[in-house]
Amino acid sequence: MSPADDGGRLECRDLGVRVPGRELLCGLDAAFRPGTMVAVLGRNGAGKSSLLHVLAGLALPATGDVRLGGMRLADWPRRDLARRIGLLAQASEDPFPGTALQATLVGRHPHLDFWQWEGAADRAVALECLAAMDLAGLEARDVTTLSGGERRRLAIATVLAQDPRTFLLDEPIQQLDPLHQLGVLRRFRALADAGRSVVMSLHDAGLAARFADEALLLYGDGRWSFGPARQVLDEASVGGLYGIAVRELRWSEGRTFVPA
Repeated sequence: MSPADDGGRLECRDLGVRVPGRELLCGLDAAFRPGTMVAVLGRNGAGKSSLLHVLAGLALPATGDVRLGGMRLADWPRRDLARRIGLLAQASEDPFPGTALQATLVGRHPHLDFWQWEGAADRAVALECLAAMDLAGLEARDVTTLSGGERRRLAIATVLAQDPRTFLLDEPIQQLDPLHQLGVLRRFRALADAGRSVVMSLHDAGLAARFADEALLLYGDGRWSFGPARQVLDEASVGGLYGIAVRELRWSEGRTFVPA
């Protein structure tokens, strides 16, 4: 099967994820389709980050496999895979000094030939992504002088500049104020509506219900639940997931969940 087959759908088959002494996820069968946003929810340590790293091909599953466009991730050339899957890690590191623009240009590397330098078109993409994350005017700032929220948005701008077909986002709105949380979620909602796949871990079930098409609940003991967000997310499931009583509140444009 060629990489173009099946529209580049990312799919898990009987997927298992383990860490020493614990089985986090057992027998996951799920397809993350182009044009959809999937919210991954669970308690701390339930396996959200571990799953995203397996989906990105950066860690091996304990059982089963992950396929992109019908091909096992291990069979994809690494550069081709980097053009199709972009991972936003939970922790952002700046191993080398540089400006915000230089950091964002790192996202263009999968699209460059060996030893090729970034061109004007790459700079234009990077500047557009910085502006999309409300960082216009900070292009020349050293990344070490940015606030925590600004650096988080810079990391998001970098994965946007990568321009993958599938975005894997590990807690993308952590450290962000409400204005920028909504801005980030609306940006990726628009990308999903335009045909990209978006899989993101969140802690806010209300935002998941508002923005996501589907929800994947991880219980951290192998169990999981996956399906349309309007069906998977309710008072019983959210309360059981986090071990607290919750109330579902509805209004004309959506719903949210609050501790009871």
